[in-house]
Amino acid sequence: MDLLSLRYFQTVARLENMTKAAEMLHVSQPAISKLIGNLEKELKIKLFDRTGKYIRLNEYGKRFLAKVDLALQTLEDGKTELLDMAERPTGTVVIFIQVGSYLLPDMITLFRQLYPEAQFKLLQHESHPINPVFDLSISSSPFRIPGTESIPVLTEEIMLAVPSDHRLANRESIHLSELSEDSFISLKPGKQLRETTDSLCRAAGFTPRIIYECDEPSMVRSLVRSGLGVSFIPAVTWGGSQGSSVVLISIEEPVSTRTIEISWYTNRYMTNVAHKFRAFIQDYFKQSERIKK
Repeated sequence: MDLLSLRYFQTVARLENMTKAAEMLHVSQPAISKLIGNLEKELKIKLFDRTGKYIRLNEYGKRFLAKVDLALQTLEDGKTELLDMAERPTGTVVIFIQVGSYLLPDMITLFRQLYPEAQFKLLQHESHPINPVFDLSISSSPFRIPGTESIPVLTEEIMLAVPSDHRLANRESIHLSELSEDSFISLKPGKQLRETTDSLCRAAGFTPRIIYECDEPSMVRSLVRSGLGVSFIPAVTWGGSQGSSVVLISIEEPVSTRTIEISWYTNRYMTNVAHKFRAFIQDYFKQSERIKK
């Protein structure tokens, strides 16, 4: 059992298709079939159920794949660690973005001014697998991914954004219950901010009447600017000022804040460049909070 066999098995197991696996690996299909057959002979057990030309990973194969994934990832981490020890970091940071996407381009630009060789791979919340693989995740508490450790980097105020001609636009602060009859513009269910703001409304004694649901913060802001409703706006991670046609009001009751965290897997090696970027994020948010104050 060699590394090549394990890598080929991993590809076939994920695709469950010999032809596609052969194309991806740039080898012939008979060679792939022979290699998988030899692996099954060595293990003395079938890893796939075969029906005609179709294959499906069976329970034995699923168990073996989990171990192969772990073994190959451990070897890759070991290679990366040796490169770091030799002061030749790979330079790629995989970030799982759940909040703060508005600020991330600025963070990356400033970081690359310090470390021009740094590269980034960004994973969006909507398209992530059940167990996403990343170096760092930016999220809001109390969200947790099993096997990770987190540190808070920012507590930001969640403000109410209203059109400039709204009846409360001249107020510096309000009780959220005063908006119980208003039309709200919100992110779609499943977003961390949506869960937080729905909870705030429940604490204020009402269910928000949501007339528009959006995928992106930019669309939420645009709809408020158009005078179509009110919305919740995180003071730092959504970019502060929304333009002259929108007024931001503090919510006095209930207390409306959220905590932004950085998370990482405790059982995976973290590269030098990922360590540096984690420290950079912490400092970046400290500076953002000072500027806001």
